[in-house]
Amino acid sequence: MLENTSLVTITEKNDLLERCVAFLHEIGIETEFSSLPGDSFLPGLSIEKGRIIIDREALAYPGDILHEAGHIAVVPAADRALLDAASIACREQREAEEMMAIAWSYAACVHLDLDPYIIFHDDGYRGGGSYIADNFREKRYFGLPMLQWVGMAADEKNAGIMNIDPYPAMIRWLRD
Repeated sequence: MLENTSLVTITEKNDLLERCVAFLHEIGIETEFSSLPGDSFLPGLSIEKGRIIIDREALAYPGDILHEAGHIAVVPAADRALLDAASIACREQREAEEMMAIAWSYAACVHLDLDPYIIFHDDGYRGGGSYIADNFREKRYFGLPMLQWVGMAADEKNAGIMNIDPYPAMIRWLRD
């Protein structure tokens, strides 16, 4: 696992990028490699028409792909194809969807056996990335109640009742 993203080599970044992209394709989230203007919210990433656009040259943190994918994954299926960076900020449930996207990206990180600090780095999340990773590692899962409410994951109590693995395992990766 990669502990310090500032020490990650180009080869490790490329391997991480390919693992993330392969996972997203496997669960049904489209990606496209293309140049992006310098004004994207996250360096080297954008969401357009429900797919993640990746600019390899500008991408600063490959783990950010999983967080952006989380935004796509947690919106209702009917809204997914219309999603872009601007519409995310205007969604009625944007705060809940942001927390779900964070929880979803942590689950993806665990599923892919990645160190959570690769996704939750301190150059994102308003400088609080490591705080988020620390909380999730201690099983303080904000966002889980909403993932559970939409049928994507289950806490330990409900997982036991349903005879499934609890979060960070996911019931399904995409919201209906």
